[in-house]
Amino acid sequence: MINRFSVPLLSESTIHLANVASANKEPDKVLFNARILSTYSDRILENKEIWISKGRIACIKPTGTYQKKFSFDKSKIYDAKNNILAPGLIDPHMHIESSMMTGCAYAEAALLNGTTTIFCDSHEIGNVCDVEGIEWMLQDCREAPLSIFLTVPSTIPATNDKLETAGGDLTAKKTAMLFDNWPEILGLGEKMDFVSVCNGDERSHSIIAETLKRNLPVSGHVFGREFVAAYAASGVTDTHEAEEKLFTNDLLDSGLWIFLRGGNPKTPWNSMKEAIKVITEFDASTKRICLCTDDRDADDLFNFGLDWVVRQANKLGLGKSSSWSMGSLHPATRYNIDNEYGALGHSRRADIIMIDDNLEIFNTWIGGALAVEDKKVTSELDKQLTNNRYKYPSRAYNTVILPKEIEYIPKIPDKPKFKMNVIKTELPGIMTFQETININSHLSDWNKILENHNLCHLAVIERHGKNGEYAHGFLKNFNLKFGAVASSVGHDAHNIIVAGLNEIDMKIAVDIINDFQGGIVIVNKGKLISSVKLPIAGLLSDKKASDVAEENKVFKKHWNNAGCTLAYMGFNLLPLSVIPNFRITNKGLVDVNTMKIIPLFEY
Repeated sequence: MINRFSVPLLSESTIHLANVASANKEPDKVLFNARILSTYSDRILENKEIWISKGRIACIKPTGTYQKKFSFDKSKIYDAKNNILAPGLIDPHMHIESSMMTGCAYAEAALLNGTTTIFCDSHEIGNVCDVEGIEWMLQDCREAPLSIFLTVPSTIPATNDKLETAGGDLTAKKTAMLFDNWPEILGLGEKMDFVSVCNGDERSHSIIAETLKRNLPVSGHVFGREFVAAYAASGVTDTHEAEEKLFTNDLLDSGLWIFLRGGNPKTPWNSMKEAIKVITEFDASTKRICLCTDDRDADDLFNFGLDWVVRQANKLGLGKSSSWSMGSLHPATRYNIDNEYGALGHSRRADIIMIDDNLEIFNTWIGGALAVEDKKVTSELDKQLTNNRYKYPSRAYNTVILPKEIEYIPKIPDKPKFKMNVIKTELPGIMTFQETININSHLSDWNKILENHNLCHLAVIERHGKNGEYAHGFLKNFNLKFGAVASSVGHDAHNIIVAGLNEIDMKIAVDIINDFQGGIVIVNKGKLISSVKLPIAGLLSDKKASDVAEENKVFKKHWNNAGCTLAYMGFNLLPLSVIPNFRITNKGLVDVNTMKIIPLFEY
C-alpha cells in the first residue's frame, strides 16, 4: 500500500539510513541516470542517482555508484533517462470540497499533477456539519494515498447569525479541541472575517489566540491595502488573496507569507500574473513566497494543478528551480515540515517527481512507491483508490432540509415608485457591487424589468433545518438565457442559491437538489438539462475523481450554453458575505463593507 505519512525518525531508522548512505547496507530502490532539482540551492545537479530505503531518501550519489558497490539487481533499478527528479509539490492552501470529491478521490488528480502533500481548509463541510463534518474529512484524508494536513477552519460561520445561517458554529473551544485531538492539523485556516479581525472582534481573536498559544501559524484572507497593518498585527501570517503588485508588496513587507494563486485563466482563480510582479518588477525575494491552487473544480483540477501553477511562474519570468521551490520547499518551510518534505535531502520522504525540461510531470513516487508512471496511475494506486476509500456515514448523506413553503421571487411592491437594490457582477473578478434601479410606474410582472436591465431573479434558501428563512434578490449581467440554475454549494454557509428567469423553473431546480440531497443543476421549461449530484453534505460526490471530472466538464458546457457569464464556482460565491462589496444570504442583501442587511426595495 502506498504510504501516506512517514514513520517518525527513531534511532533504529537513522542507524539504518546511515548504513545505507555509507554503502554498508543495500538500498531498496535506486533511481539512476538523473538530474536532480535541488530546492536547497536552486540548482539542477547533473549525473545523479537517488538511493531509497524504507520510504525515505538515504542519499544522493553520482550515477553508477550503486552498480559499483553492489551486485546488479535489475528489480531495484529505475532508469530516469536523464530526466529531472524533483521533490513532490506541496499545496499550502486549497479546499478539497471545491473539487466536489472526497479526499481519497482527490489523491488521483493530485498525484497525476505531481502534488504529494496538501494543506486543506475544510470550512465547507464544517459550515454544514460542524466539528463532526471536519472529523469525517480528517478520517477520509487518513485513508488517502497522499499526505494531507489540515488548517482547521477558522470562520464558521463566516459572519454572525444576524447575517446568515450556517449548519456549523466553530467556537474557540471547539477549535482548541480539534488542535489537540488531530496531530495532522498544523495551523489555522484562512481567517476570512478580516473586517471583524481588524476591528478587534473578541470571537475572531479568541480563535486566533488558541492557535498562537500552540505556536501554530494563522492563515489569512484579506482584501484592501487599508486593512494590511491591522490584519498583520492580529497574528495572521499568510494570505492567498494577493491580487496585484502593490497590495502584495504591502503584505510581504508587513511580515505575511504570500501564496501566489494560479488557476484556469478563464476564472477568477488566476491572480498570479499581477501579483508576481512584486518579484519581477519590485525585486522582492521569493523566500517567503509560495504557490497555491486555492479552489479547483473537478475538471480544472486535472488540467490546472499545482504543476501548472509552477510552469506559469516559470513563464512569467522566474527560473525553473525557483518556481519549483515555491511549490515545494517554501510551503514546507512555512508549515515547519521541511525536515520531512519539500526537498530531495537525505532522510527526507521519498516523495519524488520525474519531470522533463518543460517541467511536465511523468512519474510520481510517494513514500518510495511508484504511484504515477508515464502520466498514468499505476495498478497499485488504482487498486488503492478503488478498494480503500473512506465511506462517509449515512448522516452525511442527509443534510439538505428545506422549508415546506418557499416563495422563489418577491412580490411586486404596491407602489408607483420605488428603488431596487441589485447585485451587479463585473468580470473577470469575483467582487460584486450594489446598483440601484429606479422604478417609476406600477408593474404587472417582473419580465420587462428583467429584460430592460439584464437581470435575473436570485434567491438564497436556508437548508440546515434551522429556521426556514429565504431571501430574494436580483442579479445583473449574469446573462442567463433561459430557465434556472441552482446549487447547494453556496459559500460559506452552503445554503441553496438559485437564479432564474421564472418561478416554476427555480422551484424545479431546488426540488431536484432536494431529491439529490445536494448538487448543481440547470433546468429549462421544467426539464433537467444538466447536473452533478453531490450527496455528501451537499458538497461532495462519492465517485472516483475521473468520473466526477467528466460530469463536471459536461456540466460546464451546459452552463456556458445557458449564457451564464459568471463561472459557476463564482456563482457559488454570491452568498459569501466576506467578499466585497454586495452579497446575498438567507437573511437578505449584505453590504460587506458595513456588515449590514440592506433592503431589496426602498420607497
